[in-house]
Amino acid sequence: MVHGSAAAIVDTRGVVRGWSEGARELTGYPADEVVGRPARDLLTEAPTADAVADLVGTVVLRRRDGSSVALLLSACAVLGEDGEPSSYMITAEAPGGSEPTLAGQAFQQASLAMSVFDARQHYLRLNDTACRIMGVPQEALLGQHFPESVEDAPAHRGWLAHLRQVVDTGRPVRYESFTGAPALNREHAWTTDMWPLRDGDGEVHAVAIASFDSTEQYWARQRLLLLNEAAATIGTTLDVVRTAEELIELLVPRYADFASVDLLEWVLGADEPHTLLEGDIALRRVAHGSAHEGTPEAAVHLGAADVYHASSPPARAVREGRAAVSQAGEPDFMRWVAERNSRAPAGRSYRKGVHSLLAVPLRARGTTLGVAVAVRIAHPDDFGDDDAVLGEELASRAAVCIDNARRFARERTTALALQNSLLPRGLPGQAVVEVAHRYLPCGSMAGVGGDWFDVIPLSGSRVALVVGDVVGHGIPSSATMGRLCTAVRTLADVDLPPDELLTHLDDLVTHLASDDRDAEAAELGATCLYAVYDPVSRRLTTAAAGHPPPAVVLPDGTASLVPLSAGPPLGVGGLPFEATEIELPEGAVVALYTDGLIEDRDRDVDHATEELCRALTARTDTLDDLCDTVLKAVLPEEPGDDVALLLARTRALGADRVATWDVEPDPAHVAATRQAAIEQLTAWGLEEASFVTELVVSELVTNAIRYGEPPIQLRLIRDRTLICEVSDGSSTSPHLRRAHAFDEGGRGLLLVAQLTQRWGSRQTGSGKTIWAEQSLEPPDL
Repeated sequence: MVHGSAAAIVDTRGVVRGWSEGARELTGYPADEVVGRPARDLLTEAPTADAVADLVGTVVLRRRDGSSVALLLSACAVLGEDGEPSSYMITAEAPGGSEPTLAGQAFQQASLAMSVFDARQHYLRLNDTACRIMGVPQEALLGQHFPESVEDAPAHRGWLAHLRQVVDTGRPVRYESFTGAPALNREHAWTTDMWPLRDGDGEVHAVAIASFDSTEQYWARQRLLLLNEAAATIGTTLDVVRTAEELIELLVPRYADFASVDLLEWVLGADEPHTLLEGDIALRRVAHGSAHEGTPEAAVHLGAADVYHASSPPARAVREGRAAVSQAGEPDFMRWVAERNSRAPAGRSYRKGVHSLLAVPLRARGTTLGVAVAVRIAHPDDFGDDDAVLGEELASRAAVCIDNARRFARERTTALALQNSLLPRGLPGQAVVEVAHRYLPCGSMAGVGGDWFDVIPLSGSRVALVVGDVVGHGIPSSATMGRLCTAVRTLADVDLPPDELLTHLDDLVTHLASDDRDAEAAELGATCLYAVYDPVSRRLTTAAAGHPPPAVVLPDGTASLVPLSAGPPLGVGGLPFEATEIELPEGAVVALYTDGLIEDRDRDVDHATEELCRALTARTDTLDDLCDTVLKAVLPEEPGDDVALLLARTRALGADRVATWDVEPDPAHVAATRQAAIEQLTAWGLEEASFVTELVVSELVTNAIRYGEPPIQLRLIRDRTLICEVSDGSSTSPHLRRAHAFDEGGRGLLLVAQLTQRWGSRQTGSGKTIWAEQSLEPPDL
């Protein structure tokens, strides 16, 4: 035996046959007291069956002085002449002793937690780092089954399963886990390598393990994952409050136990950004959340204003434009907690244990919008520099989304205000049609569209019904809509037929596109439907430029689309428009609408059109009720485009309200025509209008005879106004001129303009018509 080595020879019957000096020094037994005795007498308890079978294991040996010592024993068979074991050489190693070899020292002193388990998951060896993590010396673990040394937890069950996997497969395993350890006060991330140890026959008889504390790398990955998640979850809507809530949902509970977002007042209003932020900072709470239901830690209610003291971390973050980290024990931090407790004492118990605060300014495009505050209470770690960097990155992304939402809300409000100012506020009262309308701006991120409608009174008691849609969304679309709406009214005053009006409107859109060098012509494209209803003839004349056809509901309850040639959209240029004329019975309902009512990515247009026609036949008390019924029946819950709907119920002017005379082209017949008009007024009970009507008829008929061409016709229409129309075969339009002092003529139209409410002329298929209207209501005194 080599002096100093603890070794013994035991025969196959378990009797000690040899004893080294090292064994004497380790146990205190001299050789003469041990040799010849059963080896079992030296043990406090019998070794496990696994240790006997594997010829390696930890046993507890009784020293000569009565004390015990745990030893790691390894046995090596000594073969006899027959090749069978005749005895065993047993060597002992005291756990925790100095390692005699360089490899052993490397194992014992490694910064990694290293250990060795037998094939049945019993501890064989642990190095110093592993013992420090477990919180017990090696002697307390050697020979113990792994599940008995740790609590029953998913992470430990996974560890055991991987140990068994290495033994069963003989292949190494890399295992990552996030769990605590007996001697650690918080959870750590571990990267563990497990590999098999083989004997001379290649059989796996043990498993070696090396565990690396990868907590820093784990949290670095978590921060990257959090940033990646922020890109996908923050800013899903163009809503300021919802964006702030999305930031809170990301922070709590993974990053903080409580978080809040407060914004400067101007962000939520229409004011300009504040350029100077000094002293106490006034903010408004828009979102907060915590790990506790109901957010009991909050001292400020949602929507309420709060003033942060100049020395508080949130105020410093806003003022300095960078993250402010504050920990328990610092004066500003303690002052902030005390102020919160005094303001909302009901949440004091939930704030107990608060130990770290991170305040990050919300800055976008060089402008401070507010501040995000994160607080840790149950989370064991204080906020550090890495957390501040992460917080600034998250806040930056959220701030850009909040600023985008603010800009969108402001632009949407501006576009709506512009559109509302351009749309008719109150449609003019009409004797020939009863109208009702609805305009629904969509809530999509694209912004307010360019849908519009109008009802325009025309001469001869006729009325124009208009609906249109400008391509695009936002302020440019609303501005273009305003141009077209004004242009249609101007062209309607000229009294052009629907197809000619759309031709002129098409030229206007083309010119607008060519003048706008920064926009494509298609971006100024638009669709339009223009219809004129004549209550005398009861005919509806319609022309469309790329617009859906109107629907008509007859008094018998049937509904159908007007067979109409849609024509090209406005702005295409060079293609003709066609007008369609139909006769309507009194009481028919004409429905004009924009494509947002029937078109959508998820809907079939034909099916939606059928739903529209079916909804228009619903029995309702008023047209307003019918508008609501149609929208409810046809529109989806969240329309993807603006919707304009205009309903008009027609009325007719019967023969008793219209009088017509053919006039001979001879000045001698002017007096007879004038007299016939006066008699008709008497029959209508409009004697008070006789004087002015006599002058108007005389002047207009005389001008037609003198300057026009036959045939000449006079027509009186009794509506809300008294309308006098004189038609002739000449296309030359009349105009006012100033007569000189000695001129015999030239004052007729000027006199007509002064005596009537309004006058004008329109082109007809065979010439022109000059008309003048008189009010039948008594003048206000």
